[in-house]
Amino acid sequence: MSVSPSASVSPAAPSQAPTQADLLDFVRRTAADAELIASLPLDPEGRTWVRLEGPGGSEAWLIGWPPGSGTGWHDHAESVGAFLTAAGELKENSLAARLPSNGWKTLELEEGVDRERRLATGKGRAFGQHHVHEVLNESSEEHAISVHAYYPPLPQIRRYSRTGPVLRLEQVERPEDWQ
Repeated sequence: MSVSPSASVSPAAPSQAPTQADLLDFVRRTAADAELIASLPLDPEGRTWVRLEGPGGSEAWLIGWPPGSGTGWHDHAESVGAFLTAAGELKENSLAARLPSNGWKTLELEEGVDRERRLATGKGRAFGQHHVHEVLNESSEEHAISVHAYYPPLPQIRRYSRTGPVLRLEQVERPEDWQ
């Protein structure tokens, strides 16, 4: 029996990992879904979240931020990511410095590494691996809502404390800690 070329089965091409630009496009499109944004339950005391299906096997979240809430300093290890404010305004403080990925507990940061961004509704950003930041809703009255995506799915989150220029690794969380 012969098989015609049109009936042959070729192996599936490996899927492309989503880029930072792909993740930013996803969070933009998702944040524009007014019905989805309105469906997020908001809590006056703590952040709320719903896991979403991200592009290309990425991990994605819809997050509600009550007034005065924030993440604390953290990074997303080897994952790249993007996030966008869907409602309200968020502030991101970040470090423009590459930190060693392992083997340290305390670092003294050099002057000039601090960055601040205000992300009003519809504004977002993408970031690379080992991006250290904190995200805050500084409003005293309004909730904020944001959409986040990470690839590869978060292997861990490292949490830091900061006093002036001193950054201290406090905790390493794994997916089972937040899912």
